[in-house]
Amino acid sequence: MPPSGGAAAPTAKLPATPAAGPGAAAGEPPRGGSRVYGRQRSGNSPVRPLRSSKGEPPPSGPRPPAAAGPKGPRRRPSGRTIAKIVAAVLAVLLVAAVGMFFWIDSRLAGIEGVLADYKGRPADTPGSNWLLVGSDSRKGLSAAQRRKLATGRSAGQRTDSMMLLHIPEGSDRPTLVSLPRDSAVTVFGKGRNKLNAAYAIGGPRLLAQTVETVTGVRVDHYMEIGFAGFVGIVDAIGGVEIDVRAAVDDPKAGLKLKKGRQVLDGGQALGYVRTRKGGALPDFERTKRQRQFLGAVVKKAASPGVLLNPFTSIPLAMSATEAVTVDDGTGAFDLLSLGLAMGDSPVTTVVPFGGSEIAGGGTAVRWDRAKAIRLFDALKEDKPVPKDILDAG
Repeated sequence: MPPSGGAAAPTAKLPATPAAGPGAAAGEPPRGGSRVYGRQRSGNSPVRPLRSSKGEPPPSGPRPPAAAGPKGPRRRPSGRTIAKIVAAVLAVLLVAAVGMFFWIDSRLAGIEGVLADYKGRPADTPGSNWLLVGSDSRKGLSAAQRRKLATGRSAGQRTDSMMLLHIPEGSDRPTLVSLPRDSAVTVFGKGRNKLNAAYAIGGPRLLAQTVETVTGVRVDHYMEIGFAGFVGIVDAIGGVEIDVRAAVDDPKAGLKLKKGRQVLDGGQALGYVRTRKGGALPDFERTKRQRQFLGAVVKKAASPGVLLNPFTSIPLAMSATEAVTVDDGTGAFDLLSLGLAMGDSPVTTVVPFGGSEIAGGGTAVRWDRAKAIRLFDALKEDKPVPKDILDAG
């Protein structure tokens, strides 16, 4: 009942429920959905209350891929890590170098007593002196190789080339002196003969004694190499480049070369140092080629491109140790010093000569005694050879 004496207060009205569709029964909820938060919801499933996700089990099924975010900067190795890697690499290289050094040293063949003392032997002098000998030994060559290399069938063993290398104690360049094999000398205890007769009569020891007594220079190291070893070393380093001064065609040496700079393989190199073709004095032209070639092959063998490459350094080491014979006091360290000296572009010359004489049943080269003495005195005193002597040679 409204309060007396006043106007009736307005009554709040709820919003009217939409009319049901035609045919709807009284009290039946309307079809087509219900309202959620005042908006019409599609579908007929009941509305579930909102629940906190805390504590709910993870939804079943595969998770959607996470959005790819920007990648962080790549971490660079620290200076300490780089230093450790470099140290490890250097350690491996050092171990390998030391191992190869001792392996080479164990493979060297030494000639016992080749530089033994004897009465009247020259005194020791400053620097180091090497007697380098190339022999014409066919040992290790098959019949087919002898034919291919045109080495012939000569029996026995003779010296094909002889050189005296002086390595000074100071900073001067080494000196390489050719000793022509047909030089007329007094063979130690055997009388007048050609120099190469000393080797044929008494082998390396008598040759070393003869070289020492005729030059007055004490030999500290002896090294010898034969034909087969010569070819193997050249092929192991991939040949050697030589500037051929004049075209050569020598069937006796199995050699045919054009003029100019070119790479020679082992067989060609052997023919190049053996041929007597060319020049007014063939034997002296031959000694020039021998010095030229020896310097080129040792310089290449000692180059980093050969030594640091296992595909060349290992075959070279195997060929060299099989081919080279040394005195029993020479080791791998001495050979290293020899290689470094030859790579230092030594001064090269030949013993000055002054005519000929008959010795050993044939014509031999007579040395110019005065100039030869000055040459060998310079080596004994560890001094550079005078220029006029070099020019004479």
